Amino acid sequence: MARFSTKTAFTVGFLILLMAVPALAVSVNKSIKIGAGEESDGATSVNGSISIGEDAVVTGNVKTVNGSIRIDDGATIKKALTVNGSVRVAGNVKSDGLSTVNGSVTLGSGTSVDGEVQTVNGRITLAEAASVGDDVTNVNGQIELMNAAVGGNIETVNGDIELYGNSVVKGNIVVNKQNGWGWGKSKKRKPRVVIGPGSRVEGTIILEREVELYISETAEVSRVEGEMSMEDAISFSGKRP
Repeated sequence: MARFSTKTAFTVGFLILLMAVPALAVSVNKSIKIGAGEESDGATSVNGSISIGEDAVVTGNVKTVNGSIRIDDGATIKKALTVNGSVRVAGNVKSDGLSTVNGSVTLGSGTSVDGEVQTVNGRITLAEAASVGDDVTNVNGQIELMNAAVGGNIETVNGDIELYGNSVVKGNIVVNKQNGWGWGKSKKRKPRVVIGPGSRVEGTIILEREVELYISETAEVSRVEGEMSMEDAISFSGKRP
């Protein structure tokens, strides 16, 4: 949990620091649009959204404080970073990293992220054939993979984690202790972890708190450790438990 908290604090500080770095397109209160097929060094806004058109090539970062980021099919970017807003990525996009604090992150079919995908409060969704080279992390919100691949860990505190459609996690799946994260019902509710049919976890499922753990009869999981063991998992035979 200490590692996860440190990473989250670093992410917030890093986002704030980036707001001071100049980019080719800069706005305070207006949204920024990079058109289809255009080339750009990057974009920065404070109170505006950022959209990147199909097949655009952005050689720098795109970042905002209060606004969403949308990236259309086939675009190439460095990092997409926001504080209060969602990051929506269409299909076949290439990126070095995606991050928000309060908002969801969605990866379309065939999208590839070399680095990390992070949010604190928000859902993370990886569609068909999407891939992330490093970790996928949040504190609150569901993490769902549909025939997707993660090269690092998947980590959460209060969120559900669900793998379907022959998804692969090369690192660990970690549900961290709360240690003050969450309140009310979120503290009493058990997160739900589902390893669906054909999915594979090459690392360890590490549970620092009790969860509802479901593992398909055709899934591959090497081991479960922490507050629960493999014997505590509920086996199922259908598409979903």
